[in-house]
Amino acid sequence: MPEPEKRPNEAASAASSPPRQVDRGKVHSGWTYLSNHTHVLVCLTQDPSARLRDVADRVGITERAVQSIVGDLERAGAITRFREGRRNRYEIHGDARLRHPVEDNCTLRELLKALRASHLPPAP
Repeated sequence: MPEPEKRPNEAASAASSPPRQVDRGKVHSGWTYLSNHTHVLVCLTQDPSARLRDVADRVGITERAVQSIVGDLERAGAITRFREGRRNRYEIHGDARLRHPVEDNCTLRELLKALRASHLPPAP
């Protein structure tokens, strides 16, 4: 059976984005159910002192993209960055609400708990 014909932008996208090697030996290509913002947030929740280079390797994006996402998360009030010597530590604000109207009834704590990524203290 012949392969289905790809639309021009799908063919270009497939050709320009080879599968990326990410953590745990799994190969990822294409889209995922969660955004890179969520992936970065999960990584920082699991290791608040992680280097952004390590987060980038784990997520499968550039360090510069992670820096931009961390800036977005800071401006949104989802995280706070603390300087500890030569490193940064990130505090996740679990009570921050998700931003999109479809899911703004949930907090980051609830999202991270659902993903089994949360090491946040329980809500007061």
